[in-house]
Amino acid sequence: MGRITARARVTRITVGGATTRRDDVLTVEEPLEIRVGGSPLAVTMRTPGHDVDLAVGFLVSEGVVRRGDEVAGAIHCASGPGENTYNVLDLTLAPGVRPPDASVQRNFLTTSSCGMCGKASIDAVRTRSAFSIDGDPVRVDPAMLTGFPERLRAGQEVFEKTGGLHAAALFDGRTGEQLVLREDVGRHNAVDKVVGWAAREGLLPLRGVVLQASGRASFELTQKAVMAGIPMLAAVSAPSSLAVEHAKEAGLTLVGFLRGDSMVVYSRPERLLEASDDSIRSDASAPTADRAR
Repeated sequence: MGRITARARVTRITVGGATTRRDDVLTVEEPLEIRVGGSPLAVTMRTPGHDVDLAVGFLVSEGVVRRGDEVAGAIHCASGPGENTYNVLDLTLAPGVRPPDASVQRNFLTTSSCGMCGKASIDAVRTRSAFSIDGDPVRVDPAMLTGFPERLRAGQEVFEKTGGLHAAALFDGRTGEQLVLREDVGRHNAVDKVVGWAAREGLLPLRGVVLQASGRASFELTQKAVMAGIPMLAAVSAPSSLAVEHAKEAGLTLVGFLRGDSMVVYSRPERLLEASDDSIRSDASAPTADRAR
């Protein structure tokens, strides 16, 4: 695994049982400075690996580029005199691509838990997408969708060793084929990594694709999905109020509490095959029950 994991000596205490000393495997968290044309753009805390995908996905999410071929190259730079820690990545934009606007630049470190931290203004949080997803006609079988979290979990090789990583994956909404899966200490980084991969493969906009994420669905994840042209975002936990609001505005199907054989659909339920008007009944107690699980 290289620098993706590290080892530490730990003490395991069991109340009423034995206390033991052993080696444990930890998820590596290190800063990545993203530069464009030699100029610093952002610093994010991430798990090393797939750094170019992460950086390209970040540029897509911020509206700097729309396609992978708008990035001409990427190189890891030395972070100190004669030292290359592979924590500085400089991207070169293709000829004719405008450099990032000043509003994109992050004013301070973006932590692994905050993909929007460092934005210079509230207006800069909402980025206009080059792709419209409102009319995406994809219809997804709910039974197929319920299998995505387990497949996401099964593909998390580093999580299996550390228990400390989020993940994101892209699935074909028609066939259920898994296109790509990435892990990272930050949810937003994992999403940027899969979006960056798709951009470099020439797949943007991601029509008919489902973005499956571990954890909750925050505004930043809906924003990244919309910027990549993804029509459906599914998460195993709850969405935020702003995530739901943004999903409704953009025409994104937002699914939360995707666990076992059930889910809660917060916007555009018609993209799920069974969600016809005549099959939906009112159940005022359902949200409380869903959250209690």
